[in-house]
Amino acid sequence: MFRGITSINIDAKGRFAIPARYRQMLLDEDGGKLVVTIDTQERCLLLYPVKQWEHIEKKLEVLPSFNPVTRRIQRLLIGHATELEMDKQGRVLLPPLLRDYAELEKTMMLVGQGKKFEIWGDRQWDDGRDSWLSEHALNPAEIPPELTDLSV
Repeated sequence: MFRGITSINIDAKGRFAIPARYRQMLLDEDGGKLVVTIDTQERCLLLYPVKQWEHIEKKLEVLPSFNPVTRRIQRLLIGHATELEMDKQGRVLLPPLLRDYAELEKTMMLVGQGKKFEIWGDRQWDDGRDSWLSEHALNPAEIPPELTDLSV
């Protein structure tokens, strides 16, 4: 389970270190293998343990490819999916194309989202968080039924 936000440096080669608290779990469960792809709604990246990604990929592959919406999602998610492997220091190398998409520079935010991480550029994360927090007056009709019984 991935949770919390961590600010991480990106080196000149485009590598970043997975936080130590997650390394052993990722090594034990997936041999340190990960998959990164783009988010189709935000300028961020999605980072999955390889086994978790394989479940998602199977679901994406069976979607009807003649439907323009599902084909778009398949192209974007599967097309950008890139396998990564942690090195002995727990670092992974993000491809330049994906770093450019997410506008990553010298630091990034690694945001735990349960079964995956989101990778954000610092500025994009700050702007997004401020925007989400300012949307405090939700229309009750917009709240999904799954959230109506949630108490935090």
